[in-house]
Amino acid sequence: MADPAARLLVVDDNKVNRLLLTRNVELQGHHAASAENGRVALEMLRREPFDLLLLDIEMPEMDGFAVLEQLKADVQLRDLPVIVTSSLEGLENVVRCIELGAEDYLSKPINPVLLKARIGASIEKKRLRDQLRDMVRRFATSEVAQDMQQSGFALGGKRIRGTVMFADIRSFTALVESQPPEETIELLNAYYALMFDAISSHGGVVNQMIGDGLMAIFGAPLPLDDCAGSAVAAAQEMIELVEQFNLERAAARKAPIRIGIGIATGDVVAGYTGMQLRATSTCIGDTVNLAARLEAHTKRVQRAILIDAATRQGVGASVQLIALGDVQFKGKAVAEQVYAVAPDGA
Repeated sequence: MADPAARLLVVDDNKVNRLLLTRNVELQGHHAASAENGRVALEMLRREPFDLLLLDIEMPEMDGFAVLEQLKADVQLRDLPVIVTSSLEGLENVVRCIELGAEDYLSKPINPVLLKARIGASIEKKRLRDQLRDMVRRFATSEVAQDMQQSGFALGGKRIRGTVMFADIRSFTALVESQPPEETIELLNAYYALMFDAISSHGGVVNQMIGDGLMAIFGAPLPLDDCAGSAVAAAQEMIELVEQFNLERAAARKAPIRIGIGIATGDVVAGYTGMQLRATSTCIGDTVNLAARLEAHTKRVQRAILIDAATRQGVGASVQLIALGDVQFKGKAVAEQVYAVAPDGA
């Protein structure tokens, strides 16, 4: 059943056609606005939201074909359902409209019963697409949703230069064993809320969560200036938020938590992996492995944030670093220079 509050835009250079179509739409329980040509219609579409477009083809200034081309090229408008209402004959014109993204094609004079059915079907399809888009935004980050909306979804990856972060909670297993499962879930939800906020506020994207651990990428799927500096700034904020969180836990007589963060910068392959039915956004490469090794190494050296030499080059002078020398990590042929980010006041 079509939504009675749906907003439709009727576009036709013939005033009589506009008035009759508008009246027909309003009798169906919808709200209708009208435009006398394609140029005016596009201005209205970019200024206010509509649920459906009823579009004539033969119009002055900008015809319906040009409008469809503009809609197809516009990320914000490409999913707007369009029903072409035209007296233009010929199968090739119908095919061209459908290829340009039109939902349907009705020949003039318009049959009111058929128009009602096509409007209802088109609005229902839009409702389902909107639900799917909301679901993607809910279960994916806004950056991943934006990337999928702009470039579409395809399995595979591209090589980019970015910064990878790994973080997890220290002695998490012991903590889990000392409290009820409900408290563990509550802790993780609060922890991830804080970490997500710190990472996203500095342009990072969390693309994996495993238990108490997370992986974030700065520079993919959307490009980011100063990936290294942004990642280190996010890590510092994460530590600050955990310290404040521990004050609340202490007041509730709960054990404090500590986290370790490893950060590495370099080339990674970022994209979507899996199958068409189930896929995830991720990145792979030596930089990813190094960031994971650095995070694990924080336990050995008892430092909260460790970075590699490439990240160090992208960090501003305001960040105090402590050189820990070369470290030979498992799986690496050459030892890596490791630096600890000094805590404030150190």
